[in-house]
Amino acid sequence: QVRLVESGGGSVQAGASLRLSCAITGYNYNKKCMAWFRQAPGQERQGLAGIDGDGTPKYADSVKGRFVVSKEKDKDILYLQMNALMPEDTAMYYCASDSCPGGVWLEPILFGYWGQGTQVTVSS
Repeated sequence: QVRLVESGGGSVQAGASLRLSCAITGYNYNKKCMAWFRQAPGQERQGLAGIDGDGTPKYADSVKGRFVVSKEKDKDILYLQMNALMPEDTAMYYCASDSCPGGVWLEPILFGYWGQGTQVTVSS
């Protein structure tokens, strides 16, 4: 059974940093891609950053330069380092994975495996 578990969320002040982690178990495809999404109340799920099966990162323009995605070498653990957080970053953050044969595209419909999410709240 594939399982994704996020951690690292919390409540912080604007300007702070957080690092989210996502551990995947039960998915043994070695070229899987992994990605981070977020969803604020009343809004659509938004792709943030991901890493394809060859380790190449991809970022949404909205977080480029502020967020950094990385994967622990030889382990199915994905990280999202979030810097200079702003109140508009407040959302539930989700980790997702799939085979991504065409590379990692940050569209929710392309991912079949999801975690339960971790809440990030940024106050001004």
